[in-house]
Amino acid sequence: MAGNSQRRNRRTSNKKGAQVGSGGQRRKGLEGKGPTPPAEMRKGHAKQRAAAVRAKRAQQRPQRKGGQKSTTELVVGRNSVAEALREGVPANALYVQQFIDNDERVREAVQLAGEAQGVHLMEAPKAELDRMTNGLNHQGLVLQIPPYDYAHPDDLAAAAYDEGEDPLIVALDGVTDPRNLGAVVRSVSAFGGHGVVVPERRAAGMTAGAWKTSAGAAARTPVARAANLTRALEAYQKAGMMVVGLAADGEVELQDLEVLDGPVVVVVGSEGKGLSRLVGETCDIRVRIPMPGGTESLNAGVAAGVVMYEAARRRA
Repeated sequence: MAGNSQRRNRRTSNKKGAQVGSGGQRRKGLEGKGPTPPAEMRKGHAKQRAAAVRAKRAQQRPQRKGGQKSTTELVVGRNSVAEALREGVPANALYVQQFIDNDERVREAVQLAGEAQGVHLMEAPKAELDRMTNGLNHQGLVLQIPPYDYAHPDDLAAAAYDEGEDPLIVALDGVTDPRNLGAVVRSVSAFGGHGVVVPERRAAGMTAGAWKTSAGAAARTPVARAANLTRALEAYQKAGMMVVGLAADGEVELQDLEVLDGPVVVVVGSEGKGLSRLVGETCDIRVRIPMPGGTESLNAGVAAGVVMYEAARRRA
């Protein structure tokens, strides 16, 4: 009987219109899913389990006695992680969220981590990354930075003498911005200095931000940490080094400073407060940088760069 056929898919209407389809799912299924992830990121793979054990041990490793190592640091977020790896910030593990939306930044971070030495690639659920970062917006990427291995202040002068050179060291007093520390490290490296000394307390340390600002110079220039900056300066003085403090009211202008071609420690204070009282009293000479433009002060990174250039010019 017409209209009562039992044949499947028989068209019984002449009406035209939208037909039921896949909604584009078939087309999406044909799109590539990117390169095969490294073995360290494949769930259940032996290398992934081994990398998980190594990273966990690194995260739980106790600090060395004496407080000369900083704590482990985490860099979170796709842009921050990719930039840190691009700038060569040392890391020991990259945590990637399971089932992450694989965009260009994620692919770049994974590639850079795979090419770097000693960086373990880890896959972790979102809940674990939330726990590690205390709920920060990590966007599925967390980079673990190992503790920085600080030198002892005496090591900087000893290394210079071993090379047959007069030590040229910069000490920072009350500088709390890691970017300023990174800029100072970069200037010291550029102009032939032998290292930077920072106090243990109330001062910037070698964080990922300092590493990035140093533009790779932190890998070549040691940073020492002093339990007491005043005592460290006094020890340098006993070793025959001149301690020169930068101060807006210094009694000598930089171009008239005659000691920069010998063993010297240049002390730079914070932009706001300058040198602390005890550190200022410890300095053998206080020097000022002439600024005819009328600016009252320079930040630590710029001030250190000016003095380091003058020292390099005199030593040449």
